[in-house]
Amino acid sequence: MTSTQQRAALQRQIWQIANDVRGSVDGWDFKQYVLGTLFYRFISENFSNYIEGGDESIHYAKLPDDVITDDIKDDAIKTKGYFIYPSQLFCNVSANANKNESLNTDLAAIFSAIESSANGYPSEVDIKGLFADFDTTSNRLGNTVKDKNTRLAAVLKGVAGLDFGDFDSSHIDLFGDAYEFLISNYAANAGKSGGEFFTPQHVSKLIAQLAMHGQTSVNKIYDPAAGSGSLLLQAKKHFDAHIIEDGFFGQEINHTTFNLARMNMFLHNINYDKFNMMLGNTLTDPHFGDDKPFDAIVSNPPYSVKWIGSEDPTLINDERFAPAGVLAPKSKADFAFVLHALSYLSSKGRAAIVCFPGIFYRGGAEQKIRKYLVDNNTVETVISLAPNLFFGTTIAVNILVLSKHKTDTSTQFIDASGEDFFKKETNNNVMLDQHIDEIMIMFDSKDDVAHVAESVPYEKIAENDYNLSVSSYVEAKDTREVIDITKLNAELKTTVAKIDQLRSDIDSIVAEIDLPADRQENN
Repeated sequence: MTSTQQRAALQRQIWQIANDVRGSVDGWDFKQYVLGTLFYRFISENFSNYIEGGDESIHYAKLPDDVITDDIKDDAIKTKGYFIYPSQLFCNVSANANKNESLNTDLAAIFSAIESSANGYPSEVDIKGLFADFDTTSNRLGNTVKDKNTRLAAVLKGVAGLDFGDFDSSHIDLFGDAYEFLISNYAANAGKSGGEFFTPQHVSKLIAQLAMHGQTSVNKIYDPAAGSGSLLLQAKKHFDAHIIEDGFFGQEINHTTFNLARMNMFLHNINYDKFNMMLGNTLTDPHFGDDKPFDAIVSNPPYSVKWIGSEDPTLINDERFAPAGVLAPKSKADFAFVLHALSYLSSKGRAAIVCFPGIFYRGGAEQKIRKYLVDNNTVETVISLAPNLFFGTTIAVNILVLSKHKTDTSTQFIDASGEDFFKKETNNNVMLDQHIDEIMIMFDSKDDVAHVAESVPYEKIAENDYNLSVSSYVEAKDTREVIDITKLNAELKTTVAKIDQLRSDIDSIVAEIDLPADRQENN
């Protein structure tokens, strides 16, 4: 099956599951059950494969629980980070789901057992609470136990029916594609914003390539507003995993999305000891201060979110913000995320950050921060993207690329907002690989391209009050019809001559009409 066929099959299956539970579970809540079940199936299959070790004579799912020794369990938890008994595996639970009258409570017990299996082990913090949003006893599933079990069985059966072979051999990102499909269908419901939680895969790919460009290896990659982890995982997907030496780091403020990010790491076979996801407010309670600097930073922070800013007098002395001499406005924390990323960036690395366009031209504190960034030669490139690339917003966002190892003081501006850099689809615009490749070629060369890319010297930016809007430096292509004046004048002369002749003919006719009758006869 090709990737397109797999993606279409996945969407059909998810939609069928949705139809089976429609009317009882809100679409946004339903998303959690599908993603949670996908995760449950994955870790079950992944764990079975680990125990079996490629020995075709061993079928872990068919073994009785009581043959599992404490040594086997201890070794598995130290390696995989968790333990699942044969009876707790997804395949065994889903096979009997329709007949299990205590399915909802059995699932709750299984999820609790998987999480608690890590207690006292190094993986405890990475496993704890993973299934917190998969509430099998919630009234959202129905008012009676029978209703709950019926809907849970439908989700289990639906996910069990996904036939893509092993997760690793699938041509698509099952979890990411399922998430993207669910968000595109449900994010608009009840005013929910999908863009807050998910960066589309095509945009993630561009950001990951920008952040890791030219680096044969990075110590680690970091996202200070990790969301579901999609940006971090693009680095793994498009680059050899071995060049990311010390793993994947991220912080996320939303608890549900934090759990999804951890699930996503496991789903992409990133072991618990190779990722570190933390819950909390990056701006006021940052983690990983002891782990910095990072050679690659990727981020799509929330646009113009409010933060405490100047109301906390200690923040102006924070090592992340102090060098700029000013804090980002309380009503717009965009540049607080930018300064945070810059502080965590290594001298050889790059940060690629999705930004709201307004921060590049507004005055006040934001102008002062831009001055600090430009004066210290940390802005490598600003890229404007097409509108309607993200779910839940039509904003044409920018990507800011920061670097601490620039070889000159110019700043590159790329206008990738035109129709040459995206494809129109039903609900959203998308960037294809060819569009990303074109952007990366320009980013790498730093060559000027008429109406698309311009490298601007420091002095010109300073004279322009540190305005970093792409439109201020890249002249838009004039799409108006070109008029040939010489040709137009010739046509006008011909037209005027024809009009003069017509007037002369009309005058002659009128003159004849006005003659007396006897004169007309003589004529």
